Amino acid sequence: MSSAGINATATATATAGPVVKMTQLLRAVIATFERIPHSAIALLARFSIAMTFWTSGQTKIEGLVLDPIGGNVALGWPRLSENAVELFRSEYALPVIPPELAAYLAATAEHVLPLLLLLGLATRLSAFALLVMTLVIQVFVYPLAWPTHALWAAVLLYLMARGPGAASLDHLLARRFAR
Repeated sequence: MSSAGINATATATATAGPVVKMTQLLRAVIATFERIPHSAIALLARFSIAMTFWTSGQTKIEGLVLDPIGGNVALGWPRLSENAVELFRSEYALPVIPPELAAYLAATAEHVLPLLLLLGLATRLSAFALLVMTLVIQVFVYPLAWPTHALWAAVLLYLMARGPGAASLDHLLARRFAR
């Protein structure tokens, strides 16, 4: 082999060393990420999307305040607020559904479905219902808020596709009835 060929081989080997090391490092990082348990991701997804909708639901009622983030609690009989009905008359005006019914349905869904998600009970169906609600909000109420709604949709689609994970009542029920 000529000295030019030896120099070319040595140069290729010297530059391949860092590339090989970088590739190995990248593979190790990816392998570490792949070990993140689905159950941890699903629990975080369930909690975060539940808090998003729960907080919205709390703005539609009076008489009951359960704010796990701020720590505010005021127990009482929940009732639909007049502000919520007015919002559904003006800003949220949905076609076909009367504002009183729309406000009641939204407030109920924004409390019941997040609770189900937190418990991990009927998770896929609850996520589907919240996805439909998200689509209604996107199409009829805030069409320019698509980045936020796309984020909600991604979380809800993940829960629909992968389920609630092991830290859920769905998982316990599935194990019990699988026997």
